[in-house]
Amino acid sequence: MPDRFSTATRIRALGAQAQARVYRATGRGPAVPAPPPRRNRLTGRAAVLALVLCALVVALAYPMRQYIAQRSQIADQRKQAQEAQKRVEELREEKARWQDPAYVRSRARERLNYVLPGETGFTVVGPSQSATADDSADRHDANDTAALRAWYANLWDGVDRADAQAARAAQADQR
Repeated sequence: MPDRFSTATRIRALGAQAQARVYRATGRGPAVPAPPPRRNRLTGRAAVLALVLCALVVALAYPMRQYIAQRSQIADQRKQAQEAQKRVEELREEKARWQDPAYVRSRARERLNYVLPGETGFTVVGPSQSATADDSADRHDANDTAALRAWYANLWDGVDRADAQAARAAQADQR
């Protein structure tokens, strides 16, 4: 019949019996047994598990940051694509308007001061704007009115202003 107890258990039992005999022979009682040694709460397995978890957190932190950054970039790209699509639609509408000969005629009459044969064109000229270096508000107003005038009028005004500045510089040199 096999023995139910392990060898270590039998050796402990024999040691306890021998210790009891020694105490009886000497007449002294057994010493107060020392408290069992405190086991450390952090076992080897727990330490390895904590180390593995820390490694996983460190290993996944950078890819997660990249993932979040890429998601925001994707959202920005989608927004830009929608804006570009809207701009394309606006340009298509404008292109369709320019295909209409009546629209082209009206824009040419407005921007280039074209007139049809038999019509008389008139250009209304307002008070002249002096372009002085000290008065930037007047210069701003002149730029606004220049946008409303014909291109050839703006060209001659630029030539006149350059001539006036050259004349002022010549007078300053003579003084």
